[in-house]
Amino acid sequence: MKVWIPHEVGRELLGELPPGVTVEVAADLDRPPSDPAGVRFWVPPFLSAGDVTGQLRRLPDLRVVQLLTAGADVFAGRVGPGVTLCDGRGVHDSSTAEWVVTAILSQLRGFPALARAQARREWAYAEVAPTDELAGKRVLIVGAGSIGRAVRDRLAPFEVEFTLVARTARPEQRVYPVDELPRLLPAADVVVVLVPLTDRTRGLIDETFLAAMRDGALLVNAARGPVARTSALVAELSTGRLRAALDVTDPEPLPADHPLWELPNVLLTPHVAGSVRGLLPRAYRLVGAQLGRFVAGAPLANVVADGY
Repeated sequence: MKVWIPHEVGRELLGELPPGVTVEVAADLDRPPSDPAGVRFWVPPFLSAGDVTGQLRRLPDLRVVQLLTAGADVFAGRVGPGVTLCDGRGVHDSSTAEWVVTAILSQLRGFPALARAQARREWAYAEVAPTDELAGKRVLIVGAGSIGRAVRDRLAPFEVEFTLVARTARPEQRVYPVDELPRLLPAADVVVVLVPLTDRTRGLIDETFLAAMRDGALLVNAARGPVARTSALVAELSTGRLRAALDVTDPEPLPADHPLWELPNVLLTPHVAGSVRGLLPRAYRLVGAQLGRFVAGAPLANVVADGY
């Protein structure tokens, strides 16, 4: 059985493979390492884009697409019958949760303004102090998957109050349905968005969503750029009523002349929440486990289902 992976280091990270499995590195399907016929298990490059449907057509014997991303993104709804799509759920929990906690603390404690003052060699105590704080804040997490739970667990020691939202209510886990967002948003001091990009979530953060947030609240988007309407973000954040920490934008990369760069109440990072040194070891542990399941005829983990 032929397996294509996107990283040379993946060969070593996969460890011992089941008998009969051949691994080849295919970082770019325009330059395939061999005849695509016979490839049954494909790991696309991280954050794949472009003509996904065309890429899938090149692999006539494909049975499994194992993504390295937490969400299915551009692959959702595009794999054909007989092909199982699996995401990288669990791989990015710790790294993304760390970014979210860092972003929240940085904004609340005024670190972006202090960093700008440091670059000017200014002792900016009077400009920033007293800062806001995380203790006592009400945190609304929109997207109660594994990353959302990881964020909750890491924020718990900071004496905050949590509310979690998902597509479907889970009362036994104190998770509210997304339909209740209009009621929940005005009560939150910090709103963390961690939903996958689907037809339901595209444009979720729109004018109505932002208008419902309380004055001075902090929006944290570690999901995908198109989950937010960029025009709505610019319009609302330009008033200074809200603060934001954004690891993702629409478009990406954000053009140098985009107004979001200039807003002092916005912390921008270039989609780095999951880009840590531990990413590939964790990702290929998942790939190796999935390969073992596939060869053994066992059910695969992380099979993609629509929703969040």
